[in-house]
Amino acid sequence: MCGIIGILGNHEVAPALVEALRRLEYRGYDSAGIATVHKSRLARRRAVGKLSALSDLLVHDPLPGKVGIGHTRWATHGAPTENNAHPHRAGNVAVVHNGIIENFKDLRAELAQHGIAPQTDTDTETVALMTQHLMARGASPVEAAMQTLGRLEGAFALVFLFDGEEDLLVAARKGSPMAIGHGHDETAREMYVGSDAIALSQLTDRVTYLEEGDRAVITRAGAEIFDENGTPVSRPETRIRMDAARVDKDGYKHFMAKEIAEQPSVLANALDAALDGDRIALPAPGVDFTKVDRLVMVACGTAFYACLTAKYWFERLARIPVEVDIASEFRYREPPITPGTVALFVSQSGETADTLAALRYCQGKADSILSVINVETSSIARESTLALPIHAGTEIGVASTKAFTCQLNMLLLLALEAARQRGTMGSAAVAEVLADLRALPGVFNVALGSDSRMQDAAHKIAEASDVLFLGRGLMYPLALEGALKLKEISYIHAEAYASGELKHGPIALIDKTVPVIVFAPRDRLFDKTISNMHEVMARGGRVVLVTDAAGEAEAGADAWQVIRLPDVSEIIAPLLYALPAQLLAYHAAIAKGTDVDQPRNLAKSVTVE
Repeated sequence: MCGIIGILGNHEVAPALVEALRRLEYRGYDSAGIATVHKSRLARRRAVGKLSALSDLLVHDPLPGKVGIGHTRWATHGAPTENNAHPHRAGNVAVVHNGIIENFKDLRAELAQHGIAPQTDTDTETVALMTQHLMARGASPVEAAMQTLGRLEGAFALVFLFDGEEDLLVAARKGSPMAIGHGHDETAREMYVGSDAIALSQLTDRVTYLEEGDRAVITRAGAEIFDENGTPVSRPETRIRMDAARVDKDGYKHFMAKEIAEQPSVLANALDAALDGDRIALPAPGVDFTKVDRLVMVACGTAFYACLTAKYWFERLARIPVEVDIASEFRYREPPITPGTVALFVSQSGETADTLAALRYCQGKADSILSVINVETSSIARESTLALPIHAGTEIGVASTKAFTCQLNMLLLLALEAARQRGTMGSAAVAEVLADLRALPGVFNVALGSDSRMQDAAHKIAEASDVLFLGRGLMYPLALEGALKLKEISYIHAEAYASGELKHGPIALIDKTVPVIVFAPRDRLFDKTISNMHEVMARGGRVVLVTDAAGEAEAGADAWQVIRLPDVSEIIAPLLYALPAQLLAYHAAIAKGTDVDQPRNLAKSVTVE
């Protein structure tokens, strides 16, 4: 959500700011802007819509300067207008901000007593107004920024730029990620700051991640970092892998298409990283599942559906009771965390605000905290007892694809390890599932070869206003994921139900205008699912049956459309059946002409509650 870049350079920074923002487009945004200081004068340019609008503006109205900040905004307070776009300026200070200032109304009221009124609808402008007010009363730029930061409540990543200061940026983080980049040239130093290592990856591979509550005073000579109490602190410098930060489409029309096609290779890499022969090699300190009485799993969106799938695995294979919760609801219920409870959090970015807040609720209550993440340097990873990387590589498309399958892969491996430790599965049984997983990348390649069937079905689905997804057992969470994907990128209203719930209300929606997508591999629940499918068809519903060869032979003749996948074992079927969930949504979106990679109103990383 939103994107921040700041550069203290030795050359004109406007082109580099725009290019860095372009690398952050995947986060989702509706306006963009930059500000620079040139010959001690602060100036800015802002535009609504895509970055191309800002680029065009800069061609006609250039912005010189060797220090600057930039921002892509996803509207929270105030509509997406040029006036509400970042950077926000008040007098001699400009700011860019990710997050929400929860007490901005109180600060506005305080400023009003001094005759200071806002000019925008945003919470962010209040930060600039307060900082300028303190400077007008005699505070230096750094002092004013620090005093303002001490007054803010909520979640934020902030960068300040000041009129007259060509060698100064002030940055801070609380609840939203922020990283400082170090230049390579020791004789002509440059420094950078960004909300995402991807934004910095073309500028440097040397990064320092700010920790919760940190503030930094950045000049070309380096960065002084202070904790929330104002105490100087040292934070480690890390190297980011440049290959992990690539954001090109490699010839694909969309990032989503590329990331769907990457699933065989990333799954193979993830398995290579997690397996040592027939042994599941967890990072230190590992987990003793023999002492676990209950597992609490918490996540948002697609990651939540990965947790719902894993609930079946942990309960069936390892016989561990599992509760799955939506992160935005979890901590507000104040659920009791009993002894013997392990809390597990799943997040692609590792910065999801609600998930991070739920994790912090469990700290000191749960016996241990596990996380399944794609960014090993993220807040959720750093605050976990054990962080389990999914090795999906950078995911740019807003609608998660390869990260979802890699989350499922890691959660299944974790469930298998728990089953092995608890003696509910023997070594031979575990090895058999691992062998099936090892073969899965090849199976994925075969399934990708049948994309034409999915494309044909998707074009018919794209004509509908409403779509239902059905599944039983391990296929129920996949039905939920399929409905979410369709909603996210095609804007078609879609709902998912456990097949057995059909007669408890949803069957009233069935008519010939509503396609019903049924996930039904030939597993132990196949007959029951097909019975539900016939109930749909008896009422004129048009069924798209997603099944395997045996399922097609038994029930395919009755369906409106059939998508046949390769045969896989019941345990690993959710990983493979994620593919049609993704491709049906992708091709339906293409047919409708929507923005696949940056669907309306959505952001890749939700860093505010």
